[in-house]
Amino acid sequence: MNKQELAFILQEGEGQYMEFKENVDKSISKEFVAFANASGGRILLGITDEGKIKGIKITNTLKAQLLDIAHNCDPAIQLKLGGFENILIVDVPEGKNKPYSCSQGFYLRNGATSPKMSRDEIMDFSIEEGKIRFDEQINKDFEFENDFDGNKFDQYLKLAGLTINLPVKEILLNLKVAKVIDHKLKFTNAGVLFFAKKTEKFFFVSKVVCVNYRTNEKVDILDRKIFDEGIISNIMEAENYVAKHINVEFEIRSLKRREIPQYPKAAYREAIVNAIMHRDYFQKSGDIMVEVFRNKIIISNPGGLVKWLKEEDFGKYSCPRNHLVAELLSKTEYVEKLGTGINRIRTAMKEAGLSDPIFEYNYTFATILLDKTERVGESVEKIIHKTVEKTVEKTVEKTVERILALIKANPKITQKELSEKTALTRRGVEWNLQKLKEGRVIKRIGPDKGGHWEIILP
Repeated sequence: MNKQELAFILQEGEGQYMEFKENVDKSISKEFVAFANASGGRILLGITDEGKIKGIKITNTLKAQLLDIAHNCDPAIQLKLGGFENILIVDVPEGKNKPYSCSQGFYLRNGATSPKMSRDEIMDFSIEEGKIRFDEQINKDFEFENDFDGNKFDQYLKLAGLTINLPVKEILLNLKVAKVIDHKLKFTNAGVLFFAKKTEKFFFVSKVVCVNYRTNEKVDILDRKIFDEGIISNIMEAENYVAKHINVEFEIRSLKRREIPQYPKAAYREAIVNAIMHRDYFQKSGDIMVEVFRNKIIISNPGGLVKWLKEEDFGKYSCPRNHLVAELLSKTEYVEKLGTGINRIRTAMKEAGLSDPIFEYNYTFATILLDKTERVGESVEKIIHKTVEKTVEKTVEKTVERILALIKANPKITQKELSEKTALTRRGVEWNLQKLKEGRVIKRIGPDKGGHWEIILP
């Protein structure tokens, strides 16, 4: 580390991968397990929560104390200790034997905080996170020299309010969008989503589809656009698309006129950001959809609530599916504070005198905004539920057909094999199989191991 890198880190502040501590206290073991249960991170000792350098006396006794605390975590955590001037740098690697706990319990890094979780929740999280998270996975096809877009990078730094006082590669490493592997700079999928010249060259799941309908039904399409130029551009283009296709009223009470849009910008912008930030990028069926109807907007993305978020806690806590994407967006104007997006949508709609937004989450996640002509009553809600159900139905139909075809070809096929062949998560496969069993379309003959599937309906 050098002074320039330290200045950049202090400018970024605490986050998913960085914690400041003025000195060693009782909570440091909780930070160790929180980072180990997530994606790893750094603790800088000798710096206040506000990012002010106070310094700490670095001694062998202090180092031994930290190593001992980490060793007493369950399982033990292997720290890497380093120093720069009077700051002790503690590197906590991502754990290979999750979940980790300390004497205070189980913790998980979430943004700039480390909330406590129950063992069942942390176990569910570990199972769900058994695969490498999409946004943190290294993209083997991306070549820095040929595929990196410097203009998108400069645009991001400007939006994040970060000054360039380090070489580009050093900033990329600090942002966690790249790693040095075998002496070469390799990009994560998040880095590709943000900074690739041509995102579609690497992914089928990165686009945002915007549609404008004549009525409140999916019948007459007036306009359709597909945006696939990276996360920041997709947010801007989708936001502009909605602004272009909604109505604007003019109120004149003085010499100045007041423009009143059909929906508040803060509401649909936040819904767009949420859809992009929380999309299940492992799910290859379906796209992020921004649909503008005559009297409503539906913004949806593949992937319902993350498994470790309870329905009763929806809107209260931030549980990002894509930690690195969320971390990068949290530094820009598009995300004021992680975990407050749902409440900002609700507040914006209320201040505009409109009905509360409706949130649907199962196979997909959808945010529904109604204009002033639509008040949430029984009939309107039924219409909205039908619209969302049709969207989900269409996606599920294709997936179900694929699953049934695979079972027919191989009745002994496992859930793991179904997951690999359909590009669904294990949870998605389980959900579909359960629905097919409940609908008496298939049944299981014999035990989970050694048994087989039988199709009941032709």
